[in-house]
Amino acid sequence: MQSDDVIWSCHKQTATQNFCRNEYNVTGFCNRQSCPLANSRYATVREKEGVLYLYVKTIERAHTPAKMWEKIQLSENYSKALEQIDKELIYWPNFIIHKCKQRVTKITQYLIKMRRMKLRQEPKLVGVKKKLERREATRERKALSAAHLEKSIEKELIERLKSKAYGDAPLNVNEGVWQAILDRERGEEKEKEQMEAEEELGMEDDETEEEDEEEEEEEMEGEFVSDLSDLEDVVDEVSEDESEDLSESEDTRPKTLLGKRKAKFPAKAPPQKRVEKTKGPKVSVEYEQELESLPISRSELANW
Repeated sequence: MQSDDVIWSCHKQTATQNFCRNEYNVTGFCNRQSCPLANSRYATVREKEGVLYLYVKTIERAHTPAKMWEKIQLSENYSKALEQIDKELIYWPNFIIHKCKQRVTKITQYLIKMRRMKLRQEPKLVGVKKKLERREATRERKALSAAHLEKSIEKELIERLKSKAYGDAPLNVNEGVWQAILDRERGEEKEKEQMEAEEELGMEDDETEEEDEEEEEEEMEGEFVSDLSDLEDVVDEVSEDESEDLSESEDTRPKTLLGKRKAKFPAKAPPQKRVEKTKGPKVSVEYEQELESLPISRSELANW
């Protein structure tokens, strides 16, 4: 038979603090009225993962400690949860009922506050571990130095193998390494050949472009030369016509007086033919005009 007074007397001798560490304590204080061990009829409210539960202990289940506490889920609505407490603890002491309701109120308040804090977008604080960062930095430095050392050793060995310092087929070198070096050399040679071929193609393209430009310039010069030759032919024809006209006029005109001779006005320059402008270098054309002397007959010379 469980005796609450005996349990409390034993507990009181060992208790040296005002707060209770039992998870089923409804108030949190260490006293006779709120002690879950010294009361065979007890009730409390607890929260698990946002859900409220009413825990009830009766004296009929004292002989089975595993099934001592009856677990009753409370409603999420605050008023309905209080009604459930009144219904389950209808003939219980007022102190237990009142403290259970107070506990429900306090737990619902902090659950609402937790939900509001989750909805807020607050900056997340992340701890800085200086020792860990320093350790990782030293490791990275050592790894980089080791990698540089390995690369330098590998380059030196490859150069020795290329220069055939160990012969055509060294014995200590693995066949796969030797084959990899040969493949690498072939790949480099192929790349060089491709680069040279591309450069040659570029040079050929430049040469063809220069040849095309030269041909175009020659064509343009040929056109200018043909235009100039046409102009010279026209000028020659005009000068021949004028000389014929002059000879006819001399035969028909009367003889001039002795000691006087009329000077002939210089012939007008023939009209220049307009040359159509074409693309290319500019060519300046100059024309020289020669004054022809009048022929004197023998009779005039005798009278002179």
